Amino acid sequence: MLRHLGSRPWFAPCLAALALAATTLTSTARSQVAGDAKKASTSPASRREAIQAIPVDRLSPEAWAKVKWVLDHTSVYRRLPLRVVICDAELYRFLVQHPDVVVNIWQALGVSHLAMRQMDSDTYQVDDDAGTSGTLQFLYRSPDLQLIYVDGRYTGRMFGHHVRGRGVMMLRSGFVRDEAGRIFVTSRLDAFMNIEPESAEFLSKTFQPLVGKVADYNFVQAADFVGSLSRTAEVNPPGMQRLAGRLEKVSPEVRRQFAQLAEQVAQRSAHPRPGQVSYFSEIAESDEATLHEARVARRQTVAEPSPVTGTSPSPRRDP
Repeated sequence: MLRHLGSRPWFAPCLAALALAATTLTSTARSQVAGDAKKASTSPASRREAIQAIPVDRLSPEAWAKVKWVLDHTSVYRRLPLRVVICDAELYRFLVQHPDVVVNIWQALGVSHLAMRQMDSDTYQVDDDAGTSGTLQFLYRSPDLQLIYVDGRYTGRMFGHHVRGRGVMMLRSGFVRDEAGRIFVTSRLDAFMNIEPESAEFLSKTFQPLVGKVADYNFVQAADFVGSLSRTAEVNPPGMQRLAGRLEKVSPEVRRQFAQLAEQVAQRSAHPRPGQVSYFSEIAESDEATLHEARVARRQTVAEPSPVTGTSPSPRRDP
């Protein structure tokens, strides 16, 4: 049984509660090192590692200028918890790179008032019913790394005045197939946010522990929802095709791709291929704990995702 989402997806606390308005992923680690890797962090070490992982040499001059400005003027940094879900790899990548599909699914299920509209190939307009509006722009995409720039305004009651927030979010993912053919998707999100004016920045830093926990919870719930969609595609292909037909806020081509991909997920699940897919080409180059986490996920218990039957797990609203 899925609960109500509220009006905002997992990235909303980064955009709204942290002063504006990210879609996107567990097992118990045996070592303390791996356990720490799973937790949220605001440490200087995590921040330095995230900055070093930004693919600067693959960005256009315009994209790098946006990233550098945010890095030079960061008000709040947070690394959200590592999350592992069982999910078809191709479906996961598609949903990460088409966040409007996830938002439209929530709308079709009647569990969210968030609105997201694709403006061009890389940019989305985001609005909710609580005073948040802004844009989300993909600066870089690869199979295992997404770099996203956000720019928006919050006009709700939380800060008492209009607030602008600009930020950079980096989502890194890894994929491991176990002996039974199940694919474990592990994701890590780093968020750098600039908050204006300074009074709002002060409040954001003051309430960061509380707001950060809300962001962590929302990220986990949205990731689990993606896993549930994958499971639904496996066990209820006709239902997924009907759901695809209800997505009226995405382009016909994106809707067609989603329906086709859902059908392919069902076909792949009927003929699983055992063995390894890959080991964190982007996440783990300098982070042995993350690689260990992937190995742990292969042999420890991970909650099986349930099919989507009604509404979604509920990311919490901002405090």
